[in-house]
Amino acid sequence: MAAAAAVDTSSFSSPSCCLTRHLYLRCRVDFGARALRGTAALTARAEREALRCLVLDTKDLQVFKVTVNGQDAKFGFGQKHSFKGTPLEITFPFELRRGQEAIIEISFESSPKSSALQWFTPEQTSGKKHPFLFSQCQAAHCRAILPCQDTPAVKLTYYAEVSVPKELVALMSAHRDGEMPDPEDSSRKIYRFSQNVPIPCYLIALVVGALESREIGPRTLVWAEKELVDKSAYEFAEAEAMLQTAEDLAGPYVWGQYDLLVLPPSFPYGGMENPCLTFVTPTLLAGDRSLSSVIAHEISHSWTGNLVTNKTWEHFWLNEGHTVYLERRIGGRLFGEQLRQFQALGGWRELQNTINTLGETNPITNLVPNLNEIDLDAAYSSVPYEKGFALLFHLEQLLGGPDVFIGFLKAYIQQFAYKSITTEDWKKFLYSYFKDKVDVLDKVDWNSWLHAPGMPPVKPTYDMTLANACVALSQRWIQAKESDLCTFNSADLKGMSSHQLIEFLALLLLEAPLPVSHVKRMQEVYNFNAITNSEIRFRWLRLCIQAKWEEAIPLALKMATDQGRMKFTRPLFRDLYSFDKSRDLAVKTFLEHRACMHPVTSMLVGKDLKQDQ
Repeated sequence: MAAAAAVDTSSFSSPSCCLTRHLYLRCRVDFGARALRGTAALTARAEREALRCLVLDTKDLQVFKVTVNGQDAKFGFGQKHSFKGTPLEITFPFELRRGQEAIIEISFESSPKSSALQWFTPEQTSGKKHPFLFSQCQAAHCRAILPCQDTPAVKLTYYAEVSVPKELVALMSAHRDGEMPDPEDSSRKIYRFSQNVPIPCYLIALVVGALESREIGPRTLVWAEKELVDKSAYEFAEAEAMLQTAEDLAGPYVWGQYDLLVLPPSFPYGGMENPCLTFVTPTLLAGDRSLSSVIAHEISHSWTGNLVTNKTWEHFWLNEGHTVYLERRIGGRLFGEQLRQFQALGGWRELQNTINTLGETNPITNLVPNLNEIDLDAAYSSVPYEKGFALLFHLEQLLGGPDVFIGFLKAYIQQFAYKSITTEDWKKFLYSYFKDKVDVLDKVDWNSWLHAPGMPPVKPTYDMTLANACVALSQRWIQAKESDLCTFNSADLKGMSSHQLIEFLALLLLEAPLPVSHVKRMQEVYNFNAITNSEIRFRWLRLCIQAKWEEAIPLALKMATDQGRMKFTRPLFRDLYSFDKSRDLAVKTFLEHRACMHPVTSMLVGKDLKQDQ
């Protein structure tokens, strides 16, 4: 099945002329200059006759020299774009025939303000002794590390040699291939890495720091700073059971190793599915494994996203909707179908919340949005995850249930493994797989599901067993008058899991703000301030600020700045900005913390607080 042609509006590169197939990266991590410098040698194949030039993506990079098969090549930069960066235009010293390969070697250096990298001073780490660096390339930031075809339509293998101070450890999204002293500098060490499965370059990742590891499974090490490594090993101990369940559902795991890395608190996402080495936020360390669904999610990406990849970011739901679907299937297998149903319903609430925030006519809430001239970081939301999941869950119910639908998912992965595809490719395959049920598929309102903003046209059905207690308690609080507040007590929460507490608070957040008397009473009887579980605390503090409870302001500011996961930090700052009593303090606190925030978080919170420079 030929993949549909699709233009990636977020990249300057043109894969239709030339494809980069392999990267050999040699670089040095310079903490003093906050720069990565070295050479990127790209093996490129001409896709048409008489090829004389190649355009690569860059962003805030310096380029010193370019050679093609060892011969000097002319190069220059095109016009700089506000968020896409700057095209690097390379002219070959000779013509390439169609199908001919050449090695293009580029000497480069990244900028201290690279949007892909966050540099930490020793004081900003847990151990306080050594500096730290991590990268986050998704969606379009690999170009801020090295020149590349920064589009998910192109996949390449890579080999890397990275020089770092010898007391530090370097890890990448690849197999560890040994280390050696740096022959040019005895105070440094070179770590080698090899990734033999072709990946889109948004999955290239690097971390450097004083990292330790613990083995938690036959193919899994957990890496973290010493202070967190044992806690992390306990929290993520279910990883091997999740991997085995995922293999049973989706097919063999092709990446060999599956390691986990716990990052500093400013890491902007819950997790990032870097192959062989999932990156996760320390906000998952609840102490009771209750937030492990994020691990199931990142594991699932080893099939949906990393093997079968969206061809452009308009089709991001193919990565995320299928991954949430698989994540919840894993949870259902390990912890019961009722929990899967409950988490599916929680996802629907999350989607309602996002659409309330973004607006039900906002075109960015389309499942397949138009992203022309849109900054991908600003467009990021739960829509591709939860609207995508809702579509797949709806199809599961229409087409014969979970066992039937997992057959489709496995076949879909087999069909498109190692490829990059569009929604049209997915839909054609769905129709061919269910060719005996075309009449059912034709009744789906495809246009509304895929191309209309707001909530989906149909709500799937959900088993309410675990949700009923949450709904009942939230309704009691919503309907309570002042005189009813004395009827609440700590026994209300008896038998409720942390998942149910999250849902209880999420339901209250969908309603008009509670009176301040209600949140004060809730604190008296439930003592939510004492809960450290990040998902509960986040919703509780939002509830308090929306109710205009001034005593919660310092707690909300502390959570917004103690960690930098955007899912938490952006809504907390937005709520604090909307409350007249905390607006000025929110802006002041942001400006004080801005310099040590992740570059993407800083940019987006700056927009939210109307402080963008």
